[in-house]
Amino acid sequence: MRHGSQLDPPNRFEQFHAVPDSEHLEWDTEYLEGRFSRSIEYLTDASQSIVTQNDSPDIHFRYSVNPYRGCVHGCAYCYARNTHEYLGFNAGLDFETKIVVKHDAPRLLREFLARDAWKPEPIIFCGVTDCYQPAEREFRITRGCLEVARECHQPVSLITKNALVVRDLDILGEMAARSLAHVNLSVTTLDPQLAREMEPRTSIPTARLRAVETLARAGVPVRVMMGPIIPGLNDSEIPQVLKAARDVGATDARYVLLRLPITVEPVFLEWLRRTQPLKAERVESLIRQTRGGKLYRSEWGERQRGTGLIAEQIEQLFQTLRKKLGFENLPSLDVSQFVSPRPASGQLRLF
Repeated sequence: MRHGSQLDPPNRFEQFHAVPDSEHLEWDTEYLEGRFSRSIEYLTDASQSIVTQNDSPDIHFRYSVNPYRGCVHGCAYCYARNTHEYLGFNAGLDFETKIVVKHDAPRLLREFLARDAWKPEPIIFCGVTDCYQPAEREFRITRGCLEVARECHQPVSLITKNALVVRDLDILGEMAARSLAHVNLSVTTLDPQLAREMEPRTSIPTARLRAVETLARAGVPVRVMMGPIIPGLNDSEIPQVLKAARDVGATDARYVLLRLPITVEPVFLEWLRRTQPLKAERVESLIRQTRGGKLYRSEWGERQRGTGLIAEQIEQLFQTLRKKLGFENLPSLDVSQFVSPRPASGQLRLF
């Protein structure tokens, strides 16, 4: 099985870390391949809450739902990798192979929306890992949550890089007709080989563009995200990606600069040097030029866009093309239609 990472980096919350001594196994290719080819484990999450509240000043939403923790897509650059450490796992291979599944998410969402204290606002799927990663084909948890949202007329906005999102077009089309749904679909490159290396187990670029077209034709507003832009690796594709997105009907286009928080950094650097050996030195240098000489800076207002000449050039190019191609903001989601859900028991409340 193809993975994005070939590391088991230390969990920053653990006092001890075992380092395998594989010098005597240097020529045992079967063993070494087995170490980096692991089967997927699905673990049950017994959490009794599903909606997370965000207070970051540079994130433009307050509430999000994440049906899964960890992500099979295996993107080496994923900024969420270090969140797996809170579960006692690591940001490398564990993040891609130990997937925590919130089976009760639809029930928990229903209970959250039924609270008297809930004042309707859009809810984002997802703020961390991908709600349409391969696990969704089997567990259908995202769809279950969308069914609850449709029932309540609860506005939602989805973020994914998987064409599986079109499976739920029946729900999304109905909700979009009432101004209750958006989709944000990530297209980081049009090069299928680079996409396979960066994002080994997600939809190929042409499939994502077909998904954008399918959604747009069904009346679902779609924003294409270049997330992330990696200087020296995919930034040169900005014009082609934006034109392709517009050609298939995307309403809006945005980007995020590569983010390498905490233990994401060693995972990305190992991947970069292994898969892009001729470009690695230049890419790393350009990244540092967007982060004040570091590989990452987490200050509000800076972490999404970076600073310096390279970051400014990316911003100017992207915004110029966005305007030239006629992209515009997605239409607002309508919170006024919300109705409190019927309790799972079917019994209506008296008051």
